[in-house]
Amino acid sequence: MLANMACSLIEHKRINTTVAKAKALKQFVEPLITKSKEDTTHNRRICFSYLRSKYAVTDLFRDVAAKVGDRPGGYTRIIKVGNRLGDNADMAMIELVDFNELYNGGKKEEKKAKSRRGGSKAKGATTAAPKADAPAAKAEEPKAEAVVEETTPEVEAPIVETPQAEAPAAEDTEEKAE
Repeated sequence: MLANMACSLIEHKRINTTVAKAKALKQFVEPLITKSKEDTTHNRRICFSYLRSKYAVTDLFRDVAAKVGDRPGGYTRIIKVGNRLGDNADMAMIELVDFNELYNGGKKEEKKAKSRRGGSKAKGATTAAPKADAPAAKAEEPKAEAVVEETTPEVEAPIVETPQAEAPAAEDTEEKAE
C-alpha cells in the first residue's frame, strides 16, 4: 500500500488520504527522496526495490531530485483538511513541498543574513529612508517633463531644414545637366 501511495505522490505531487496513512507515507518516502539526490545505479535500484515502478523511479530521480537538491530534509508537507463524510476519519493532504507554488509564491526563497544586534534600529532606518525618497521623486518628475518639452522642438528643427538643403542641391544638378 505504501509503495502505491508513494508512486502516486511522486507522480501527482500531492494526494489526499487519512492522517495516519499520510504520516506513514512521509516516513516511507522521505528517505527515498534523500537517496534520489545522488543519481547512481545503486540508489536507483534501492528506490526501485521500494517503489516497484520504473516510471516513478525515473520521475523521482529526474524531476523531484532536481527541485529538492539543496533542501536538507523535510520534503513533504501534511495539511489536515477535515473529516471524511462516510466514517468521520481525519483526512489530510500530503504534498511535496517544492512543487506547491502557492506557498512558495512561484519563487525560491533566499536566505537573508541575520544580525543579532541592532535589528530594530536597522529596520527603522530602512523604513524611514523610502518615505523621504518618495517626495523627492515626485518633485523630480515635473522637471523631467519640462526637459522633454524643451528638447522636442530642437529635434524637429534640423529635420525640417535637411530636406530644404537637399532641394537646392538637386536643382543645381539639374541646371548643370541642361
